[in-house]
Amino acid sequence: MHFKPDINTYIPGKIVCVGMNYKSHIEEQDGRFPKKPVLFAKARSCVIKNEENIIYPREVEELDYEVELAVVIGRKMKDIPEDKVSDYIYGYTIMNDVTARDIQKNEHQWYRAKSFDTFGPIGPVIASKDKIPDPQNLNLKSYVNGELRQNGNTSDMIFGVYPLISYISRSITLEAGDLISTGTPAGVGIFMKKKKLLKSGDVVICEIENIGKLENKVISE
Repeated sequence: MHFKPDINTYIPGKIVCVGMNYKSHIEEQDGRFPKKPVLFAKARSCVIKNEENIIYPREVEELDYEVELAVVIGRKMKDIPEDKVSDYIYGYTIMNDVTARDIQKNEHQWYRAKSFDTFGPIGPVIASKDKIPDPQNLNLKSYVNGELRQNGNTSDMIFGVYPLISYISRSITLEAGDLISTGTPAGVGIFMKKKKLLKSGDVVICEIENIGKLENKVISE
């Protein structure tokens, strides 16, 4: 596989994300489990890297974090069965699926709420797939100002990494450099008993086993 992206210069071709894909995240919401993967897109222009700032837009009132395992596609794939998906994966990274919750709710679709500039931190590295022998057994956590907010494991996914990518490839041709973000576990700020949403000055760390820590500070626009 000749595709070898450098995280410092890597910008995904497409960003396909999966919503409501952890049992714990469904349970902290309304308990209605999806029968099929819930897909949405983020704009590639929202991508920033480790230690770059998340900009809190003036028009946003509820800003939230989501730690997610993200898959970097290594070569063109279309309608690939689950047992062959690994052959098309280059590696894995971390995405913080930053979300404007008020806009997500008010506009009844997710694209703009999740695509503001800087709403797609990724990094700190792209771990090649040989470093992640089992993507369904990875601990993932998020912290805000050192406080543990999310603490889950990818085994809690409703739709696993390989079935997800196979499902996506049935309708969308995936190409080298595309990014698939696979959902977030419980512990996001909006669903806590007392909301713990982001504010200017907060530092968010997203951590996934065998990949590392993605750290970004929130600053006002």
